[in-house]
Amino acid sequence: MAICDWPEEERPRERLLRAGAAALSDIELLAIFLRVGVAGKSAVTLAQDMLAHFGSLHRLLHAEAAEFGQLHGLGPAKYAQLQAAIELARRAVAEQFQREALCSPESVRRYLRSQFALQAHESFVVLFLDVKNRLIHCDEMFRGTLTHTSVYPREVVKAALRRNAAAVILAHNHPSGMAEPSEADLRLTAALAQALALVDIRVLDHFVVAGSQVHSFAEHGQL
Repeated sequence: MAICDWPEEERPRERLLRAGAAALSDIELLAIFLRVGVAGKSAVTLAQDMLAHFGSLHRLLHAEAAEFGQLHGLGPAKYAQLQAAIELARRAVAEQFQREALCSPESVRRYLRSQFALQAHESFVVLFLDVKNRLIHCDEMFRGTLTHTSVYPREVVKAALRRNAAAVILAHNHPSGMAEPSEADLRLTAALAQALALVDIRVLDHFVVAGSQVHSFAEHGQL
């Protein structure tokens, strides 16, 4: 049975308009995203197949284009739509925080979770802040493999000066590990803090993000 044959009050789109997006299941939200199914399958059935194939919403959203296209009914166009939706959500969060002062570790945690949420590779980002700790810009300075990123203090200093930053917050992610920093992370943080201090730019914190876990160097006396 196609979605259009369902009672109107049970259709995902109508339920969303009536009760709000938060009231819908993952399958219903995916069905609205898909809009239509394929021969013999409604959008809801295809959404069910997607979640069954990938095992979780998290894995589905992390899927590469080739893996995404393995399921009948999905292809480059749907993959591009999904990636665009994810990026729009990320930019909306960034826009909100650019208007606010990042004055507490918790506000930074929320921001960084949104930045790293669907990232499968390791990367190192720098949040450049003005004198009132408002975000000037968040820049992915370096990108690496799943387990390693090479970071060059000289490039971070140059970028901070170019942005006219008064302070920075450092952050990187551990896509496949725990948020606990390594010895290399500690040495890198010390080197960056020393290099930036030479040009009178403060390092307020360094965060390691691993899924929902976020480790603050400042809170643990490691900065």
